[in-house]
Amino acid sequence: MSIIIKSEREIAAMRQAGRIVATVMKMLKLYLRAGMKTKELDMLAAKELEKLGAKASFKGYRGFPASLCVSINDEIVHGIPGERVLNDGDIVSLDLGAIYNGFQGDGAMTVAVGEISSQARKLVKTTEGALMAGIAVAYPGARLGDVSATIQDYAESRGFSVVREYTGHGIGQEMHEEPQVPNFGRLGEGPELKKGMTLALEPMVNAGDWRTRLGNDHWVVFTADGSLSAHFEHTILVTDGEPEVLTVA
Repeated sequence: MSIIIKSEREIAAMRQAGRIVATVMKMLKLYLRAGMKTKELDMLAAKELEKLGAKASFKGYRGFPASLCVSINDEIVHGIPGERVLNDGDIVSLDLGAIYNGFQGDGAMTVAVGEISSQARKLVKTTEGALMAGIAVAYPGARLGDVSATIQDYAESRGFSVVREYTGHGIGQEMHEEPQVPNFGRLGEGPELKKGMTLALEPMVNAGDWRTRLGNDHWVVFTADGSLSAHFEHTILVTDGEPEVLTVA
């Protein structure tokens, strides 16, 4: 498995791409409300990316028609924005990629629309916590399995399941680079993390079973049992010490 180490010039571009992702996501969270159509979020994201001098990573990628993925409730990832209206009580996963000077940033978050159920709140909190727990062990010399196992343990110990068919990934000039970063695994296994690696960690956590099904549009991925799902993602840099989160404003 190839491990791509980034130069300081490349890392600088990725920091900017990451900041752009974070800035747009922060704006979307402020605007998101019940009664909005999901396509409105996509239009806001596209306009803000252009304003910030970036391109959308997702639009046109393997034919994806939008700048932003919007996945609601039992939709895990890859929801296509359109006419669907957000309702009070929904949880909405937003996934955004940006290209700046030829390098990529990728981030995701799950946002509550109004008042949500206690189970939904716990699911969202757990998924974000699983991401941060995985980041916290991404030190040079650790194994990729340490990150994956930490994410899995965090989610499963709180009564949830991690999606297995879809994973995090290396990132750089391409949105998806080696290595794949599963959200399940075993401590001590996998390639060694090294300074200069850039990874997109993205736990997708279900309230029910981990299994998934693909929608009729061949894009959106649902939980197989109809349970709720949440998704958080950061692009990170492995450093000499603590990992650096690049998708922060």
